[in-house]
Amino acid sequence: MLIYHFGSKEGLFVEVARATERRQQEILAQMFDQFEGNLVDLARAFWQLLSSAELAPLERLFFELYGQGLQGRPYAQPFLIGVVDSWIEPVSSALKGSGLSDAEARAEARLGLAVVRGLLLDLLATSDKTGVDEAYERYLAAIVTTRSQPRAST
Repeated sequence: MLIYHFGSKEGLFVEVARATERRQQEILAQMFDQFEGNLVDLARAFWQLLSSAELAPLERLFFELYGQGLQGRPYAQPFLIGVVDSWIEPVSSALKGSGLSDAEARAEARLGLAVVRGLLLDLLATSDKTGVDEAYERYLAAIVTTRSQPRAST
């Protein structure tokens, strides 16, 4: 039955990871619609969800498939399709709504995705929740500081 629906056990794993990503994106979209704080508060709340111990097994699967796709494993390569852009688009739209240009919003969304993924990988490797939470808070503080500084004219 597995082979019929997913082609292989690995195909099942890819679909589980994709479904998890879609669900996380849906949750973020709901948060954008319902959240009454600022974007930094929303990012903090979403980080707490992503870095929860309950999601750790799915995060491990995500990084395993990501690595296998990068190594060219045929069953995992489809997982890489949209693994970045599917997050950049919705996040950059929200950032444009906060006053950033399209280019600035896309760059900030990509940076945020890289920071979150890097810290999740750190958390999985070290189990240092306090350390990664502190690092994420430093990242959020840097964003606030950067946005409050006057922009250089070109």
